[in-house]
Amino acid sequence: MFNKSVTSKSSYQKKNNEEDDMNIVSQLASQAAFSMDNEYGGRTKIVRAESLPTDSHIVRADVFSAEDVPDNSLRPKLLDDFLGQSEIKKNLKVFIDAAKQRNEPLDHLFLIGPPGLGKTTLAQITANELGADFKVTSAPALDKPKDLAGILSTITPGTVFFIDEIHRLKPAIEEMLYIAMEDFELDWVIGQGAAARTVRIPIPHFTLAGATTKAGMVSKPLQTRFGIVQRLRFYDDNELADIIRRSAGILGTAIDDDAAMLLAGCSRGTPRVTNRLLRRMRDYAQHAGSPVVTSEIVREGLEKLGIDNLGLENYDREILLSIMNNFGGGPVGAETLAISIGESQDTLEDYYEPYLIQCGLIQRTPRGRIVTQKAYEHLGMTPASDSLKGQGSLF
Repeated sequence: MFNKSVTSKSSYQKKNNEEDDMNIVSQLASQAAFSMDNEYGGRTKIVRAESLPTDSHIVRADVFSAEDVPDNSLRPKLLDDFLGQSEIKKNLKVFIDAAKQRNEPLDHLFLIGPPGLGKTTLAQITANELGADFKVTSAPALDKPKDLAGILSTITPGTVFFIDEIHRLKPAIEEMLYIAMEDFELDWVIGQGAAARTVRIPIPHFTLAGATTKAGMVSKPLQTRFGIVQRLRFYDDNELADIIRRSAGILGTAIDDDAAMLLAGCSRGTPRVTNRLLRRMRDYAQHAGSPVVTSEIVREGLEKLGIDNLGLENYDREILLSIMNNFGGGPVGAETLAISIGESQDTLEDYYEPYLIQCGLIQRTPRGRIVTQKAYEHLGMTPASDSLKGQGSLF
C-alpha cells in the first residue's frame, strides 16, 4: 500500500513536470512563429500566435520599450548625454551605427567595472540607440532553466537583454545561454530518464548585455561569446564636476563651480555617488535657506555625513583602522577582514576595496591586504616599526 502511494505521487509529479515543460515549449514555439513571421516575411509553416499565454511559474524579466524605461530622472538616455568613458562611447557609437545600417542586432555586449560607473545605463542607452526593447534581470534571479526560458519566450527581434552580476550565473543556466547566444535557439529537455527528449526551438536574434564587477569569475566559454567587451574606469574630478552640473540643471538646483569641484573630489570616482551626494547637498542648501549650493555648504554637509576630503566614508576608515589595529597593518585575508568590520566579503571586495586601492591606501599582496604609509598619514596615525615591511609587491 505504501509503495503504491509513493508510485502514484511520483507519477503525478512527473506528469505535472511534463505539463510544465510542454507549456514552456508551447510558449517558445508561439514566440518563434511570431518572431520568424516578423524577421523573415512570414516564411514559416508554424501558425503565428495572436498572443502569448501567461504561465505563473515562469520568472520573467522586466521589459520596456526603449523610450519608456522607468528610471531615475538623472540617468542619461542617449550616448550624447552620457558624460565620461569617452573611448567606450566612441566605440559603441561605431558598433551601433554599423548594426543599424546592416539592419542586424548588435553583437553581444560585455560590460566590466566596479559598481556605479554606468554599466546598466550604457545597456539601456544601447537599447535606446537601437530603437529596441530592453529587458533587465540579474543572475541570482535566474534560479532554474525555466526562468531563462520564460524570459527568452517573450523577447522580440533585436531586444537588448541585460543580465546584471552575470558572474553569478548557475552552470545549467549558463550552458543554456551558450546556444541562445550563438545559434539563437533554445534546447529544452522534456521528460526524464529514458523517456527524455530534447526539443530545439528558434528564438529571435537578440543582444545579450552582461555586466559584472568580477570579470575573473566569468567562465571563459561565456566570455568568448561576447563580441564587444568594454571595461569602465573610474571618473576623474573634471568629468564628475560636469556630471554634477548636468544633474543640478535637471534637478533645478544652482551650484557654484568651486562647490561642484569639491563635491567631485569626494565622489569616489563614481557618478552614482556623485548624484547621491548632490541630492543631499541640495537638501542642506534648502534647509539653510540658500538658493545656491556653495562650497561652504558642501564642506559642512560632507562633515555631517562623515565623508572626508578623499571621499572616504566611515566604513572605509573602519577597514583601514581594523588592518592597522587588529592585524598590525596586515597582511590579512578578505574573509577575515570582512568579519572584523561586520560587513559581507562581496561588499568589501566590490565596493570598498577598489577605491581604497585606487587611492593608494591599501595594497593586495599574495598573503593578503596591507595598508600603506599614505593610509597612516591620511588618518594621522604612526605605524609600528615593522608594519610597513614587504609592501613592494602588488598581488
